Amino acid sequence: MGAAITPILMPKWGLEMRQGTVTSWLVEEGADIAVGTPIVEVETDKISSVVESPDPGRLRRRLAQEGETLPVKALLGVMADADVPDAAIDAFVAAYVVPAAGADDESAAPAHAFVEVGGLRVRYARRGAEQGVPVLFLHGFGGDLDNWLFNIDVIGEFAPVIALDLPGHGQSTPRLPGAALADLAVFVERFLDAIEVPRAHVVGHSLGAAIAARLALDAPARVASLALLNGAGLGPEINAAYIEGFVGAASRRELKPVVEQLFANPELVSRQLLDDLLKYKRLDGVAELLAQLGAAQFGGGRQAEQPGRELARAGKPVLVVWGREDRIIPAEHAANAPPGATVHVFDGAGHMVMMEKAGDVNALLRRHIA
Repeated sequence: MGAAITPILMPKWGLEMRQGTVTSWLVEEGADIAVGTPIVEVETDKISSVVESPDPGRLRRRLAQEGETLPVKALLGVMADADVPDAAIDAFVAAYVVPAAGADDESAAPAHAFVEVGGLRVRYARRGAEQGVPVLFLHGFGGDLDNWLFNIDVIGEFAPVIALDLPGHGQSTPRLPGAALADLAVFVERFLDAIEVPRAHVVGHSLGAAIAARLALDAPARVASLALLNGAGLGPEINAAYIEGFVGAASRRELKPVVEQLFANPELVSRQLLDDLLKYKRLDGVAELLAQLGAAQFGGGRQAEQPGRELARAGKPVLVVWGREDRIIPAEHAANAPPGATVHVFDGAGHMVMMEKAGDVNALLRRHIA
């Protein structure tokens, strides 16, 4: 790092985040820290997570106070080598100005867009670099594009990024194009046609991973590579009680213990997360749609389709990532990855590995896509 000063900034997690609250510092001033070390814990209205060290160095200043709410890109702290004088750090802090919202094209762009695909209105987000093969993020059963709130901006630093709400999810039309993986894969292909993307690196989580695998098998020209995170479609077992519980839960009290199964650390389940899920589940047609999709894919407590086990014939680079404490789909299914796949299983993470191990997952995705 030489004599450089590295700012620690309030992160932007998700397309709609405007501010965050510093809940606790995890490193003392004067501590020498490595890349990826958790420095400070931040809470948003969606979820809590940690800001990790972007560089190796020494934490010279903790500027934000615990309990303080600050805008995105506010200066939380400063890292610098021991030989950087205090006066230089004082000058850096005094000169730092939080960028105004909308001060650049990225901030000024609408958070979401909509496109019609086969009579369905689809919400999606498009971010990041303008050049290169885009990275397409597919969420899982009952999720939406906000499941990638810790990943979109980071991956967007080096590649174009696209995330969508699958049919019947998020703010897309609550109607399915069909409940089979082939139906959903065809829909994704038509979505890519609609936004004029011929080919993408596809990153799928849970059910989204099974859709990604089906797409690679059925339309290989559209898929540059695959990254499967806690993926369905790699084995038969699944936690049927979770699927049934999620479909049936009609109150915060009923939903909370169900959603807590997604995380190794259940404290990550916030009141806002539960309220957002309940709001979605109460939309007309959503309960019936989830029941139909759950029965088609996971009826009888078994995964009906396992395209991930056929990926050897697709001939695509494959990354498989899992949280070892996954209580929805067993981490043992990672062993069914195709020959030559890169496989990582993380301790201390459950089904939502892209949230619980965001820094590690983003680093893996960056290497995989590059």
